[in-house]
Amino acid sequence: MERTVVVLGGGISGLAASYHLIRGPSAPKVILVEGSKRLGGWIRSLRGSDGAIFELGPRGIRPAGTLGARTLLLVSELGLESEILPVRGDHPAARNRFLYVGGALHPLPSGLRGLLRPSPPFSKPLIWAGLRELMKPRGKEPDETVHSFAQRRLGPEVTLLRAMDSLCRGVFAGNSRELSVRSCFPSLFQAEQTHRSILLGLLLGAGQGPQPDSSLIRQARAERWSQWSLRGGLETLPQALHNHLTSKGVTVLSGQPVCGLSLQPEGRWKVSLGDSSLEADHIISAVPASVLSRLLPAEAAPLARVLSTITAVSVAVVNLQYKGACLPVQGFGHLVPSSEDPTVLGIVYDSIAFPEQDGNPPGLRVTVMLGGYWLRKLQANGHELSPELLQQQAQEAAAIHLGLKERPSQCLVHLHENCIPQYTLGHWQKLESAMRFLTAQRLPLTLAGASYEGVAVNDCIESGRQAAVAVLGTESNS
Repeated sequence: MERTVVVLGGGISGLAASYHLIRGPSAPKVILVEGSKRLGGWIRSLRGSDGAIFELGPRGIRPAGTLGARTLLLVSELGLESEILPVRGDHPAARNRFLYVGGALHPLPSGLRGLLRPSPPFSKPLIWAGLRELMKPRGKEPDETVHSFAQRRLGPEVTLLRAMDSLCRGVFAGNSRELSVRSCFPSLFQAEQTHRSILLGLLLGAGQGPQPDSSLIRQARAERWSQWSLRGGLETLPQALHNHLTSKGVTVLSGQPVCGLSLQPEGRWKVSLGDSSLEADHIISAVPASVLSRLLPAEAAPLARVLSTITAVSVAVVNLQYKGACLPVQGFGHLVPSSEDPTVLGIVYDSIAFPEQDGNPPGLRVTVMLGGYWLRKLQANGHELSPELLQQQAQEAAAIHLGLKERPSQCLVHLHENCIPQYTLGHWQKLESAMRFLTAQRLPLTLAGASYEGVAVNDCIESGRQAAVAVLGTESNS
């Protein structure tokens, strides 16, 4: 009898899981269930009346490493190669990133010259921090906060710690004193564990297995792409996945929030959808961990308790467009340490990386990211986060940081509630505990999505692929 797999969540993780489930020779019946009316999750692109593209979520995908190559392979398989907009290695958006410190923009050091000479805001050449790092003994703790790890390995240089603080804000919208280095930056943690030094580990690499290969992947490597997007915006990718799935007979139910999950006596799942229900032999959950925790049946209470502790923060994304304006610097964008401004995480210079999306006549596009961990504190203190307040904060930041003092021709404000999971200290133990419970209870449930092992688009796509591989493996063994 044909087995049924229900995938919960129509973001990029759930779409990728569904895609890989139906590729095998004996594909199960797949039903994808999404609570909202649209698919794609946080990946959302809007087109302005002048044709300009505004990304409300992720705006570029990194092609580096095995995961980056796998995503490029997916793009090719979906027939989207001609839509790709690459940022090549010699482009200013690939070479230049900035830190906003002391009321001024400072380029982050890059290349050998950047390591050998002092460059503000760093008080000494970074080579000294590197040499110090090589001499440091390996850490003994199974996990550590990012702040503690950076301080122990790189020393007390305040600006280096600010740079790590900014990185945590830029990637996770989080607090470096709470986030886990083992879970947030596994390559740094592993480099120290394997080679006793971050520098040595990053120089020697992690010893990769066979790499995916295609002409597009080879082109990206030859041209040293730092990132890429798609001509009509990144949402083209989930839309293409959705079209592919429906063409292959996958049932896609959108606007259907799941109310609860229960286990039948014969071990199958009952998925309650309000006024109807589905039956499934296996579930892949690609919804946030805290959402799944509220859906699980009483038998899975220990799992629900663990999942409920994986929290997320909200981020306000403010897209601004200015007609006839210029930026004072050329680069990808800048990050802002919490000591400089706790509200503004950073500003991305969209028009530098992807001028093809500027519209006609072209207008300068920047995106101001507000919030995360600091937004949560505002909300906890009862502050009303109105679109007007967020717009005002974003415009002030663009004016002060970049000199964009005129009124924007276009302004879009979106508050994304609980959009970035926080891998706090000990996150790895939560994952181990969840996996132990699933294995011990032989629960036909597989976890995927940003709540577990990476929040970037590549990580989410890979988590969906791995979930599908795991499910197809249990099928062949059953």
